[in-house]
Amino acid sequence: MGAPQHQQQAPQDVVSGEQYRYALTNFRIAHEKVEQQRHQLEDQERVVAQLKTRIALLEGSTGATVRGPGGNTIDDFSIRNAAAQLDKLINRWAADIVRAPPAPLNQLCASILSDVVSGIDVENVVEATTMQLQSYLRHALSETISEGIINCLIVTNSMEANVQLTRIHEHIFARDPTVACVWRRQTFTAAVESCTPEMSMSILFEQIPTVMKVLNGKIPMAGGVSILDSAYSFSRMLHGAGSTANDAFYRAFVPELGSALYPRQIELVKRCLKSERGELDRVGATIFPGLVKISRSPTGVEGENNHTVVRRAQVICECAMGGSSLQLAGHVGPTPPMFDGAGPGSQGPMASGPM
Repeated sequence: MGAPQHQQQAPQDVVSGEQYRYALTNFRIAHEKVEQQRHQLEDQERVVAQLKTRIALLEGSTGATVRGPGGNTIDDFSIRNAAAQLDKLINRWAADIVRAPPAPLNQLCASILSDVVSGIDVENVVEATTMQLQSYLRHALSETISEGIINCLIVTNSMEANVQLTRIHEHIFARDPTVACVWRRQTFTAAVESCTPEMSMSILFEQIPTVMKVLNGKIPMAGGVSILDSAYSFSRMLHGAGSTANDAFYRAFVPELGSALYPRQIELVKRCLKSERGELDRVGATIFPGLVKISRSPTGVEGENNHTVVRRAQVICECAMGGSSLQLAGHVGPTPPMFDGAGPGSQGPMASGPM
């Protein structure tokens, strides 16, 4: 009854011996070409790796490059954070001095003003409140850190050698900022790891000798940490780090006591009632230095540099301090330097000095 079942046989893939040998030959040739290309790619990768290593060596960005806290790369944000930590140490030290002063407040205030203000007469008793004294202490230490550590390339334990290295960097930067960047970063890979007590004392007695005598030669400490050692670590991070701009470097500036308030340079830490009323006020004290990034002007003209404010100087005005002891000494504040912060050939706090 059922329809006949027709069985379908699967077709057999049969090729001739000649076709098989032809396909096998082509496969062998293709395989050899793939292997040849693989070896060429491996050779190229080795050459690229060697070139990258060479470039890193020339740029000074080898594994020995100084990095920020936690091993992170350095940028303006991390610099501001590190500066804030150093600022806290300075404030704590000043508060400890005011809480337990080693000498009468008037004598301590007079010693600070004689060190940080040139040509001032402090023979008479200089009156100062605890708030003014704490601000003056922070100003004195800020100037010490700015001029004695950040603006001087501290590479060795010899201050004379460090001054010479700073002058060498100044000379190289004037000719070729990129070469100066490479030289600076390479030099800091071999810098001393910390600021020794002897070097700290040398810096302190050079910058604030009268204050150090009143403080009985004690190195500024906060919470068992040497502030100058922390400042050196901060400076080493600034000068030894790889910058996004290969022709830039950092310097610090401290607006002088009694100088006019200049918004592009300073940041007030307390309200200035005089400024809000449209009246002129002056710098009462700089409690932390400002930071400027210096790079070659786009015009490429020698001596013309761009100045970009990375962190404005932290300042308290005279009215917020409740007056100034400078007025009692008859001191007239200097005119602040014109400093736009970022402009070709701009001149400002960084225009002078040994770098």
